[in-house]
Amino acid sequence: MIRRVTSPTLFPPPTYSHASVVEAGTRLAFLAGSVPLDGDGNLVGEGDPVRQAEQVIANLGAQLRAVGSDLAHVLSTDVYVVSSDTAVLSAVWEVVEASGLSAGPHSSTLLGVACLGYTGQLVEITATAVVPEGPTGESRP
Repeated sequence: MIRRVTSPTLFPPPTYSHASVVEAGTRLAFLAGSVPLDGDGNLVGEGDPVRQAEQVIANLGAQLRAVGSDLAHVLSTDVYVVSSDTAVLSAVWEVVEASGLSAGPHSSTLLGVACLGYTGQLVEITATAVVPEGPTGESRP
């Protein structure tokens, strides 16, 4: 269903693939940006990009379960971090790596940005995932 490709002529990425290919007819989910808000809409991890990344991954998992998928079926992500400091971007990427997203490994882009939509928000992740035919936990709509 998913074929992950790393081009042998390019520098090998550490924990992601250059491309993900899915068969025609496969169901895909295009997820809105996952943000570091709890179920009541409160910001989690104010001033702490690592804690926010952990909340974002937890929320991403919930989004995936709601459509009958999971982190292992993520094809691609864009990881947005409010920082121009590569050490901060690397710290957030370590959370992504530890989450199970790199098990695929999925295709990803890590970006430092000036700001995000919520006051105090430092991290956001968008994702595209395969929705497998069999159950992955919660029922599909």
